[in-house]
Amino acid sequence: MMIRNLLATVALATLAQAAPAFAQGTAFHDTFDSLDSARWYVSDGWSNGAHQNCTWSTDQAKVTGGNLRVGFAPVLKGERQNRCGEIQTKTAYGFGTFEARLKTPAGSGLNAAFFTYIGQQQGKPHDEIDFEILLRDTGHVDTTTFVKGVSGDGEIGAGQSHALPHASDSDFTTLAFTWEPDRVRYYIDGELVRTIDDPKMVPTNPQRIFFSLWGSDTLTDWMGPFSPVSQPIAMEVDWVAFTPLGEGCAFDQSILCQTNEGN
Repeated sequence: MMIRNLLATVALATLAQAAPAFAQGTAFHDTFDSLDSARWYVSDGWSNGAHQNCTWSTDQAKVTGGNLRVGFAPVLKGERQNRCGEIQTKTAYGFGTFEARLKTPAGSGLNAAFFTYIGQQQGKPHDEIDFEILLRDTGHVDTTTFVKGVSGDGEIGAGQSHALPHASDSDFTTLAFTWEPDRVRYYIDGELVRTIDDPKMVPTNPQRIFFSLWGSDTLTDWMGPFSPVSQPIAMEVDWVAFTPLGEGCAFDQSILCQTNEGN
């Protein structure tokens, strides 16, 4: 462990010399006792494109009973028949461990996501690290990365599907990834399920943390045919945390306390 931490320190020092503007960000562990407006921005009044059958709405991102609820509701907003929820940090975070404990609803044509992203809106290349649960199959979660707008190395198969220990709509699951200069490692309930170490597939730009729940009428090959929602549903997030690379166990539920991998 001492050798691993020393190597991580050397790697970060080398990176700092090459790119002085790179910042990891400060550790946090948000248990959603309230919605911290200094940390979080809630999307409202637009969608991500014609493929999306809902409009982001502030009423679909609320804290209730100690959980963040990122919702989807059959309520008209703008030109779309549904409202959906998206929340993102105002700060971009660099190398480290990103983790969240969450539970989803179920439904074909819906996507529940925990991911990091930076892009043109922030004047940066499109970099991204994803967990996506396509709610037509709540027994699996997909992982992928984007580097300069390209998924993985640009070839089919950059994304992978992983079996969950239980259906995501039946109980909470902890999803985590550790992002380092030369690799990304994905964990499900503390178990390492994927390592990406191809340099073309490892992002280099600090990114914001996102949660979203949205639907599509058109992306049927990927998300399945959309099944209309008759009443509001939501993804529940118990907590989310970021621990910078080189720092260790900060709270009991962190994968950095439960495994010898981590940082």
